[in-house]
Amino acid sequence: MQKVDLDSMSIEDLAQLRDQATEKLAEKVATRQRELAAEMERLSAYGKMVKAPAPKKETKDLKDVKEALKPEPQAVKAA
Repeated sequence: MQKVDLDSMSIEDLAQLRDQATEKLAEKVATRQRELAAEMERLSAYGKMVKAPAPKKETKDLKDVKEALKPEPQAVKAA
């Protein structure tokens, strides 16, 4: 990979480089996603994947939420 002197580049050139890098990165990510999807498809032949259940969220009463959001009273320093 060739080294680029970013300090000597104009703003327009830097913006173009950023756009090219973003485009290339998006292409590589899409390619890798397709590869992983194909691998998952092959692995699914060995058995159905079991997804762990999401942890249950604790529900709170509105009163509890309001109480938790109250600011703590500030201690007053004696002079």
